[in-house]
Amino acid sequence: MDVKAKIVDEDGLSRIITRMAHEILEKNKGSQNLVLMGMKTRGEFLANRIYHKIKEIEKIDLPLGVLDVTLYRDDFRTRLKQPEVSVSNITFDINDKDVVIIDDVLYTGRTVRSALNALMDFGRPRSIQLCVLVDRGHRELPIRADYIGKNIPTSNQEEIKVRMKEIDGEDAIYLIENSGNN
Repeated sequence: MDVKAKIVDEDGLSRIITRMAHEILEKNKGSQNLVLMGMKTRGEFLANRIYHKIKEIEKIDLPLGVLDVTLYRDDFRTRLKQPEVSVSNITFDINDKDVVIIDDVLYTGRTVRSALNALMDFGRPRSIQLCVLVDRGHRELPIRADYIGKNIPTSNQEEIKVRMKEIDGEDAIYLIENSGNN
């Protein structure tokens, strides 16, 4: 793993989160019917930060859930290692709500498709929106984000590594050169 560039630092990540929170509120005309859903793992931490920013802006507690899509992925059976399954944490009704799914990196779109399938097992939202910290391109499915923190086009030999203090000890976004096959 070879770091090509540090694209975003801690201050930059904070600004991106603030902007995305404002964009979510603007598009939804406030927070009245909003539900935030973070995807395991870094999407969960990102959702928590956006939740706190919206709470600071709107002075309201939004429902905040965690979605684990491991068993919904179409490729988990083809991976060499056993998938690590955790539990979704959705303790509120999502029916007729405007759900914002939050993840760190949008790549092929397969994880988002899995999230849509998983979410439907919990109810029927009025709308589902997608918020991603980084869109790196290379879509395999017709999926696009409603809110994008940063567009970072990559080659097939590159990847994006999002690091968050909660689990990585720092806030940053790195462009990585892959030495092996992607």
